Parts: sequence; structure tokens; C-alpha cells
Amino acid sequence: MIPIPSAIDGQSFLLQELEQVMKPLGYVINGGWEYDHGYFDYKIDDRDGYLFLRIPVNAVQGSLDERGAAVRIGTPFMLRQVFQADLAEGGPFQSLFNQFSEPERRDAEIDPAYLDIGASLVKELEDVLLH
Repeated sequence: MIPIPSAIDGQSFLLQELEQVMKPLGYVINGGWEYDHGYFDYKIDDRDGYLFLRIPVNAVQGSLDERGAAVRIGTPFMLRQVFQADLAEGGPFQSLFNQFSEPERRDAEIDPAYLDIGASLVKELEDVLLH
């Protein structure tokens, strides 16, 4: 995990408004949401696992499943997850059964070449959300 300092860290938004801005930019809501926190993920690469820019959010008003919920953005970070090789090589049918399997390495090493991409994505969010 590599944190990316940003001016959006600590900013609050209505969750619905944040979704309306971030989804068209390519962000998806991570499946591991809870009532009080969650993540927006931008998939940067999917070779040999998955590399994401992850934007954490925490509820500051209501629960994430409620209309009118407000969230505070945390520090964006890059995260790479590598899955077990035998699960990835099972073909499309096998992947249906293993899509929810735990990663072999949740916080795998990130090639430094990707750091500029993460920083530019965060800059894009700052430009969209703060201006």
C-alpha cells in the first residue's frame, strides 16, 4: 500500500454527489462496504493480480446505505493484490467459483512506474472535486 497525500483528504461530500462525479471517471464502489466506511476503486492494471487507486470514505452523517449520507474522504492509496496462481489458471468456468477467493498477497509490491499514474489520478480528482 502506498499512500498518496492529497487535498481531498478530509473533505466531506454527500455520498450520492460523490458517486455522480467519480463513477464517470472510472471509479467503482468496492464490494467490501460497511455501514460506516467503504472505498471507491480505480483499476489501474490487472496483469498478475490487480492494481488499484483506492479512495477511502467514512460516514459522517447517516449510514452508507441511507439516502442523504455524507462521507469524509481519507488518504488515497495505491494497492496491489495478487491471487493464487492455481485459481487464476482455471479458465473462465473456474473463475466463477474463485472470484471471491482471498488474495495470495493483499499488499503486493507496486512497480514504481505506476506511481506517476496514481498521482495523476489523484490530481484529476482534486481538480474535479475541489474546483
